[in-house]
Amino acid sequence: MNVQRVIAAAPETMGLSAAEDMRLTWLMSAVEANRFLPAPAPENVFVGDGDYRAIGAEFLGHFVRIGGLRPSDRVLDIGCGIGRIAVPLTQYLDGEPGRYEGVDPVGEGIAWCGRHITSVYPHFRFCQVDVAHALYNPGGSLRGEEVVLPFSDGSFDFAAMVSVATHLPSSEIAAYARETVRLLAPGGRLFVTAFLIGPGDMERADARPRFVPGPEPRSWTADPSAPLGAIGFETGVIEAVLETAGLGIERVALGHWRGTPSAHYQDIIVATKPGARA
Repeated sequence: MNVQRVIAAAPETMGLSAAEDMRLTWLMSAVEANRFLPAPAPENVFVGDGDYRAIGAEFLGHFVRIGGLRPSDRVLDIGCGIGRIAVPLTQYLDGEPGRYEGVDPVGEGIAWCGRHITSVYPHFRFCQVDVAHALYNPGGSLRGEEVVLPFSDGSFDFAAMVSVATHLPSSEIAAYARETVRLLAPGGRLFVTAFLIGPGDMERADARPRFVPGPEPRSWTADPSAPLGAIGFETGVIEAVLETAGLGIERVALGHWRGTPSAHYQDIIVATKPGARA
């Protein structure tokens, strides 16, 4: 497996011309500054720290620069929360054929997105998937290993799991990976953020969070009393899960959570479905 593993201290411009990258930088700044775009009250943001607009704009840049997202892509956002990723994409996806579907187990977030995003951007849609999760949806009717998303085969070009694998056991990551393979068109890409624990990472004094051995082999957790609050895996575990599902690992970009310079906090994996991208 020939995988490019990088630590990026500056924004990456993979596949972009200088002019395209300049326009993306302008769009990210415009999204962050645009107070007319939907944004929930801070007390309603139930997952993720930091500025709602700024983090959303940041991930727009990562999707394009690292993940190869295009304006015409059909996007699936697994774990869409309360729309932090969706809002900046309203300014990027062109709507024909570009579109967006967001899924999440938390009904309150899905309802907010429907009222404030779909009502203005009808090619952005959201649905609740009642998957059980100890922290976010403890009463869910569906086990994570049994997840089936309500979309047809090959109906997406780009799928994202941002801060999802950081809250799941490997068996559930595998279930989402299998679903993603089904749902992606040939050549489609999966963008995953994770904590990939490599040799020496836990010896760095400025690593945040500080991990201890977790509940399953080769896993690590920041809090043994709530192991899914932040879970990491030894380097190679998540990559192997994605490959077993049928994806090829294209790129691994290491984040600054471990105390090393990077343009992003969590580690990023980009994996592709075999076949030519349309």
